Amino acid sequence: MTRTASLGRCGVLVLTGFVGAWLGVATARAEEANKADIDALKKSLAKYEDYTAAVRDLYLSTVGCVYYSGEKIAGAMDYPKGAMGIHFVNVPSVGQKLDPMRPNVLIYEPTKKGLRLVGVEWLVPLTPDTKEPPKLFGQTFMGPMEGHYPLIPKEFVHYDLHAWLGDNPNGMFSPTNPNVECSTAEFPMLEKPTKMMPGPM
Repeated sequence: MTRTASLGRCGVLVLTGFVGAWLGVATARAEEANKADIDALKKSLAKYEDYTAAVRDLYLSTVGCVYYSGEKIAGAMDYPKGAMGIHFVNVPSVGQKLDPMRPNVLIYEPTKKGLRLVGVEWLVPLTPDTKEPPKLFGQTFMGPMEGHYPLIPKEFVHYDLHAWLGDNPNGMFSPTNPNVECSTAEFPMLEKPTKMMPGPM
C-alpha cells in the first residue's frame, strides 16, 4: 500500500469517527434542549405507573411483549436489538391532534413485581393530507410504515415516535431499548422489522 493511500484511509477513519461523535453530541443536545418538556411529560404520567389507572383511562393492552433481534431487512424499519415492551394503546386518541403530554401508547415492562412503566409512544396515521413527517420534542417521527402485525393490522400505515422514561443506551427516542426485557412476559413476541411504506419522509 502506498503512503498516500494509507494516509487517505486514515483520513476516512478519522472523519467517520468525527461524524459519529458529532451525531452523538447532536442527539444529546437535542435531548437536553427538550429536558424541561420531558420532565413535564414524566410528571404527567406518574399516575400510570399503576397500569390499572391506564386501563381506566382507556389505554388497553395488546398483551404481547414485543422485542427485536436487531435483524436488518431491506425495505423495513431499522430497529436496533432490544424490546418495545407491552403496549397499552388509547385507540380514541389516535388520529387526534398531537399532544406531547398525552401519548397514544404507554409501554410497560413485565417484571417479577408486576408491570413497570418504561416508555411512551405517539402514533400518527398516514393520510392523503400528510405533507411531511410529524415532529415532537425536536424529533422527527419514524415512518411511514405498516402496522405491527399481528397486534396491529398491516393496513394501519403510520408514523411513530418512542420516548423512554429511563436509561436507554440507544438514546431516549430510539424505537427499541436493550435495557427492557420480555423474558418474564407470559406472551413474549419476537417481531421482524416493520415494512416501510411510500409517503413523505
